[in-house]
Amino acid sequence: MPELDASVDADLSAGLSGLLFGGDASAARSLLETIFSSLITVTALTFSLTVVTLQLASSQFSPRLLRTFTRDLFVQLTLALFLATFTYALTVLRSIRSADDGGGGEFVPQIAVTVAFLLAVASVLGLVLFLAHLTEQIRVETMLRNVHREASATMRTILAERGPGTGPRVVEPSRPPGALTLVGRENGFVTWIDAGKLLEAAVEEDAVLCLDVYPGSFLVVGTPMGAAWPSRGGRFDDETAQRVAGRVAGCLHTGFERTSAQDVLYGLRQLTDVANKALSPGVNDPTTAVHALGHISAFLGALTDRDLGAELLRDQDEQVRVMARRPDFATYVDLALSQPRRYGAADPQVLEKLFQVLLDLSHRVRSDQRSVVLDQLERLRATAAAQPFDSAERTGLEVLGQQIQRNLGGTTRTGGG
Repeated sequence: MPELDASVDADLSAGLSGLLFGGDASAARSLLETIFSSLITVTALTFSLTVVTLQLASSQFSPRLLRTFTRDLFVQLTLALFLATFTYALTVLRSIRSADDGGGGEFVPQIAVTVAFLLAVASVLGLVLFLAHLTEQIRVETMLRNVHREASATMRTILAERGPGTGPRVVEPSRPPGALTLVGRENGFVTWIDAGKLLEAAVEEDAVLCLDVYPGSFLVVGTPMGAAWPSRGGRFDDETAQRVAGRVAGCLHTGFERTSAQDVLYGLRQLTDVANKALSPGVNDPTTAVHALGHISAFLGALTDRDLGAELLRDQDEQVRVMARRPDFATYVDLALSQPRRYGAADPQVLEKLFQVLLDLSHRVRSDQRSVVLDQLERLRATAAAQPFDSAERTGLEVLGQQIQRNLGGTTRTGGG
């Protein structure tokens, strides 16, 4: 910008010059010094507010929600604007020369100083918008909505829609006795699996691969994570076995924390954590738990329309080359309901919401998924029966339980459950 000023300032029209900075070198230096000194203070304030927000989200809701804030594009852009304005003003300050400095007389880059002023105004507006955004983001309703939205997006990306009337697919044949056991080579969570390279390795090695781990699983070095065997039978020789094991391990990417890239369970884990934290004695906020269970119910309902069978990767001849296991419906439902049921057992409103979650599922589950809901219903009834609720509370819970059984075609049970 100073180089642009040196080229065009002398040729600017009077009207245009009147819109630009018109002070001398001393005034320009004062303006820029004010901008960069105030901007570094504002940046420190913004960082402090962000850190406080992260601490609050971690202690009040769940430490797994920190990733939501660190990935917030609005926060990143605001900090970038502040730091860019600070750096720009500091850099332009170096180019200003007064008559006393020598070196060819006074030089005040009008356009560059004006741009610094405009960036300072934009930073003030950015600070106001950032405070409003932070106030919005720190609300538990906003966090639940964001997690639910991200989890649903992952589910739609990873899990294909399930056709009408289709049941679970039994895809894994019995493994031959000489199958090569694949073991983990790194410690950490499986963050994503390169399906394309897995299929390529299986075809080139003329092998069949079966993975027992999926994104979200924790790998431990030396523990089994799957198996491989030649597609035509027999066993791998030592050299081939070592090469196949190495190529498969290279297709599994691990990290120190879970991500939502391919991990459908992770979003549900976050929603459940919010409910668990709200039910802890230190927080004691059952209303938040009920809100979280509402999002959980919506997520599980959408999950019933997805194919949860093992992922099959086929070669050009339609022969199955890779079978990657995935969590079944029972795993999702147990993750979502078991801990809130245990931690919220003494609160009739929480149990009522848990019954409502099962009631919502009873309207949407397929025939092969009904047993999962019935099993959770029995466990929920046993939990409710062990609590010192009054007759009205027990009756309300039992009415919900009977309605769930009617929807699922089960035998209605009566009693004080």
